[in-house]
Amino acid sequence: MTSTTSAAALLLDMDGTLVDSHAVVERVWTQWSRDHGIDPERTLSVIHGRQGHESMALLLPERSAAENLAENRELLAAETAQTDGVVAIAGAAALMDDLIGLPHALVTSATVPLAAARMGAAGLRMPDPAITAEDVSASKPDPEGFLLAARRLGVDPAACIVAEDSANGIAAGLAAGMRVIGVGPAAAAAHPTWTVADATGFRVSAAPDGIGLVVTFAD
Repeated sequence: MTSTTSAAALLLDMDGTLVDSHAVVERVWTQWSRDHGIDPERTLSVIHGRQGHESMALLLPERSAAENLAENRELLAAETAQTDGVVAIAGAAALMDDLIGLPHALVTSATVPLAAARMGAAGLRMPDPAITAEDVSASKPDPEGFLLAARRLGVDPAACIVAEDSANGIAAGLAAGMRVIGVGPAAAAAHPTWTVADATGFRVSAAPDGIGLVVTFAD
């Protein structure tokens, strides 16, 4: 059996939703944590869905914003250069094919170069529009990125559906007044509207009236 729902647009997170970059993220941030005498487990519990400099501000509150921004540029360069092990999440390629010609956007805390590197390594096309770190003043769990995506698509935020894996991303989607598909084993703890194991758990198609899209969940 299947269930369906309609939406004006689908707004997609990248890491953990479309792209598995877990190995690179853990490797880079674990080394950063050790360099700063921070428990890597604590770091990894903070960073997902956030821009790096905002994570640093939480982990090293005594540091200046300028220091965090400078060091984050170094980490972004390292993450962008390291694409070994970056692959598409199961079902992501089919989902992106389904979305061709339908209203959708990428909303990621990555920069443009990092998003392009990871989507390319995973063999996935870059959606247009793509809301990246350069476009917002606050990263997830702030809803700014999702609201900006809806505005660029010219749709009502309340009619959008978000696909997200992290607690910060799910919180951002809900704060934007949107319904959220939680992707992956940890998503349910953040109370999304629906949960799926990975991107194979739902598909999209054009709405019968040609406006928006239909999301179909596999039960």
